[in-house]
Amino acid sequence: MSPDLPVATAEVIDKDLIPSLHFAAEDVLSDPAAIKHRRHDAERATSLGNNYQGKLDIYFQTADGAVKRVYTTIWATHQDYLTLKSGITLPIHAVLGFDFY
Repeated sequence: MSPDLPVATAEVIDKDLIPSLHFAAEDVLSDPAAIKHRRHDAERATSLGNNYQGKLDIYFQTADGAVKRVYTTIWATHQDYLTLKSGITLPIHAVLGFDFY
């Protein structure tokens, strides 16, 4: 787990609530290295999900600045979004990080 993730303040939600949330147009990360690392972790999480049906925590931020956490499986990483279990999508630019177990 990254020490920068807001573990203590993140609200845990069910993945089924994600489609009802609103996300800012800009990226929640500003550091190019952090953005590259997030992409690498997303690809790793996709492999975990597809090969082992492994779940992980995803930390993300909504348009109002609230930090949320969801425990789920990532099935695919696309250019602009992640596909989660049940076909739910999450914009990758809203993702703060991942917590692998």
